Amino acid sequence: MSDRPDPGILRARVRRGVGAALVVLLAGAAIAVFVAAITPRGGARQLVATEAASPADGLVDAGSGTTVYVHVLGQVARPGLYALRDGDRVVDAIAAAGGLTEAADPAGVNLARTLSDGEQLVVPAVGETPAGGPAGVAADGRVDLNAADAATLDTLPRIGPAMAQRIIDWREANGPFSSVDDLLAVSGIGSKTVEALRPLVLP
Repeated sequence: MSDRPDPGILRARVRRGVGAALVVLLAGAAIAVFVAAITPRGGARQLVATEAASPADGLVDAGSGTTVYVHVLGQVARPGLYALRDGDRVVDAIAAAGGLTEAADPAGVNLARTLSDGEQLVVPAVGETPAGGPAGVAADGRVDLNAADAATLDTLPRIGPAMAQRIIDWREANGPFSSVDDLLAVSGIGSKTVEALRPLVLP
């Protein structure tokens, strides 16, 4: 009787060993694919207006969409030039500049006012006289219908250059506005426009 193993048994053992190795390799590959799929990938971070940069970082990028540039000065943490989205308000510009300082007077600016491209926004300190702004703009940011020029009126929503001139023509012909509702007498201005302007203007 021979002590040599049966060739058939050897072949079966080899096949089982190779099969086990393939199973291990395939399982490892599957795990690697799964881990790669659930691992977060790094990407570009979109810097928006409320993520203010330090002065050394330059402009704050508003991302996609129309951009307005505002120079924020006075009692803010990081004065500088900021790029914000069209339609942003004074509160957004102040947030971009790092917020108000402890000495700031929040009542010195109209936080709800819509920003204009190229404007300079100065936040005063408590007890400080607000810096002069556009013609006909009160300290709280509202537009004075009886003092504003055409350029200032043109910054209001729903008011373009032609409508701004009509407002000036009306007050020159009829005297000063006594209330915001007097705007209804100006040709082309309806009740919806008056309601949109009511919190932004004063007679």
